[in-house]
Amino acid sequence: MSERDRAEVDVVIPVFNESENLAELYRRLTAVLTVSSTSHEIIFVNDGSTDGSGATLDGLHESDPRVTVVHLSRNFGHQPAICAGLEHAEARATVVMDGDLQDEPEAIPRLLAAWRSGADVVYAVRSRRQGSLLKRMAYRAFYRLLRWVSELEIPLDSGDFSLMDRRVVVALRSLPERNRFVRGLRAFVGFRQVGVECPRAERFRGRPKYTLRRLVHLALDGLVGFSGRPLLIATYCGLVFAAVSVVLIAWALAGFFVMKTTPPGWASLMIVVLVMASVQLLSLGIIGEYLRRIFLEAKGRPGYITADVRRTGVISTGRDASIPPSGPRPS
Repeated sequence: MSERDRAEVDVVIPVFNESENLAELYRRLTAVLTVSSTSHEIIFVNDGSTDGSGATLDGLHESDPRVTVVHLSRNFGHQPAICAGLEHAEARATVVMDGDLQDEPEAIPRLLAAWRSGADVVYAVRSRRQGSLLKRMAYRAFYRLLRWVSELEIPLDSGDFSLMDRRVVVALRSLPERNRFVRGLRAFVGFRQVGVECPRAERFRGRPKYTLRRLVHLALDGLVGFSGRPLLIATYCGLVFAAVSVVLIAWALAGFFVMKTTPPGWASLMIVVLVMASVQLLSLGIIGEYLRRIFLEAKGRPGYITADVRRTGVISTGRDASIPPSGPRPS
């Protein structure tokens, strides 16, 4: 596709069981892009949905040639789904947003304005987040911890909602790693990056798909994938408690040989044993997480597999999957 033939903006939207939100998302998104007179393509990535989202997306594709649908072979997760959408993004700029309308389509013109002013990456900064106080505090703590441990300058309170110039998308696609934390990789590739404050809206309908387990996994992707500091923290903890142990040993020996007293026993002993065992297990857990990631990268499995792609009159298998069309099936 030549530069002249490309749309100005592609919008990549990962979808997992969002059938209740798709019609409203499509309506608001096309209204915003039409009013701003922006040539566009909307790339929905069906991440193994089981609630009818796939059929709804196919219907949108049939009614609007500007809608592309990428069906993954199963649920691979939010971050791999984003990467699958970026693989098919060919426009001069690409917007990444969620499918639950927490990322408001009405904010896209502001991202476009900053891009047209010369920015290569325009990321949304959450000026206001909905949800419980505990959840808001957890997100706030995570972003600050990530910034502290990371060897990159990852912006505070910025999620995946962003606009990236085509050369940034090409740079992201060229990275060889398979376990991807998109907002961290976005910071890694560099270029000129600016933030735009955008409120984080309530989910339009349905239940959040990020469970506590998935949120913890995402946090580990960020903390471990972009820093070696957790390993240093484990080392420092070992040094500190080794020094404490030396002091306790000296105290015990002085009590026995100098003051002729038997050191008080079980309580202090159990505290030392439990603390040391906890530090050892924590250190092993940190090392194990790094080893797990090395193991996953060494296996070389793709981050996702595409079942098929529906794009402007073309239905094809995904180029990343190396899966031939199934052909007619016997009745």
